[in-house]
Amino acid sequence: MFTGIIETTATVLKKTDSGITVSRPHLFGDLHTGQSIAINGACLTVVRFSEKEMEFDVVPETFSRTNLGSAKLVNLERAMPANGRFEGHIVQGHIDGTAHLLDDISEDLGKRLRFQLLKDLFPFFAKKGSVCINGVSLTLASVERDFFEVVLIPHTIQETNLGKLHYGDLVNIEADIFAKLLFQWHSEHS
Repeated sequence: MFTGIIETTATVLKKTDSGITVSRPHLFGDLHTGQSIAINGACLTVVRFSEKEMEFDVVPETFSRTNLGSAKLVNLERAMPANGRFEGHIVQGHIDGTAHLLDDISEDLGKRLRFQLLKDLFPFFAKKGSVCINGVSLTLASVERDFFEVVLIPHTIQETNLGKLHYGDLVNIEADIFAKLLFQWHSEHS
């Protein structure tokens, strides 16, 4: 499980049909094979690593549902330890789909980002609810049938890849697990 609080970013060094290699941050000193790391929000397993690199297997299903095939700079978060502080929201690392950036509006100290909203994900989005974008835990500022908006604070702009997005860029989306479970329960009991 993850929280959506990004630890750092890393450069994608290599992509093959079966995996990706990213630069290894200095703060990942306790890295081990088999460790779960959210890469742009997608839970992947470390299969090999060196002092400078981390390698992850990626199956075709994951490539087809995420932006990992085209990403150049990725957000990283290690799985939350059982005794860790919970600061974001519950993030599984299971990407529900992708979305394109439609607009980027500067606001006071931060930025408002507008993304397309796929109709399959609309039932899981509610104003002031949670969403995970490229692994970042965010609050939904606005939700309409075909788009949603989030507002970034300066820290998020500086410390994640969201501050570097441009019009049309593709991001990974994970809807809130509680919204998905509530929708499923309601669908089965209606």
